[in-house]
Amino acid sequence: MAERALDIAQAMPGARAERRGEWRRFAANPRALAGAVVLVALVASALLAPALAPYDPTEQRPGRVAEPPSAAHPMGTDNFGRDVLSRALWGGRVSQAIGLLSMAVSVVVGVVVGGLAGFYGRAVDGALMRLTETVVTFPTFFLLITLVAVFGARLPLLILAIGLTSWPITARVVRAEFLTLREREFVQAARALGAGGLRTMARHILPNVVPVIVVAATLRVAYVILVEAGLSYLGVGVPPPAASWGSMVAEGREYLFRAWWISFFPGLFIFLTVMTYNLVGDGLRDAFDPQRSAAAGAPRRMRA
Repeated sequence: MAERALDIAQAMPGARAERRGEWRRFAANPRALAGAVVLVALVASALLAPALAPYDPTEQRPGRVAEPPSAAHPMGTDNFGRDVLSRALWGGRVSQAIGLLSMAVSVVVGVVVGGLAGFYGRAVDGALMRLTETVVTFPTFFLLITLVAVFGARLPLLILAIGLTSWPITARVVRAEFLTLREREFVQAARALGAGGLRTMARHILPNVVPVIVVAATLRVAYVILVEAGLSYLGVGVPPPAASWGSMVAEGREYLFRAWWISFFPGLFIFLTVMTYNLVGDGLRDAFDPQRSAAAGAPRRMRA
């Protein structure tokens, strides 16, 4: 059996060469590459907001209320005289931080639930999938509004609430991959050599599921940013005085006809961010192409 495991390992292409091929396919996709460039710029602008913002995002100037875009204020000022560009940069830090941290919570829970369900099957699979279906049946948006209304609009609570209500899709995707991979020869060889269940999952199956997890995580961030924007628009999202793109759009809804820029620019940032995450996610999915690898019968990576 040890010799069989060695033969399987030797028959597989090198992990580094395969990764280079995946990144070449990603780079050859012009939409994905353009999305990645814009996404890097958006993330960099959020990280460098303290240096890039020309004004204090919370400073109110009564004499400069709702001024249109100009050289002094490239995106104008809002109804309190605050610089929209500065608030948009700082709001990007909040919105993207919520998106990334909530995505991390969602992915961790989804991978654990989906991995255990797919690997052990039977009673474990049935119980965990019933739990997943129960979470799915709840209207997520209204559940989030209820939680915020009961416990208050706090940033850590918002991150946990979004993350703990958005993991079922990731769990289902991971479960499907585990169901397929657990029957492969390299997994059977590892178990025959005495590897325990957790070791087999962590060392032999999970590395082959990482590309699928990365794609799911990328698409999750876009979804979470939209959810946060919706909650902030309704006034139950990020608490003031912190700025987020959703709260900025909400602040300008009463001034759309006489100060359109208050809502337009943060809305544009939301649109660009969601689009770029989706483009990058689609590009990664095409580059990794898990269906092709599954059809070929060769796992992406194996550690005997």
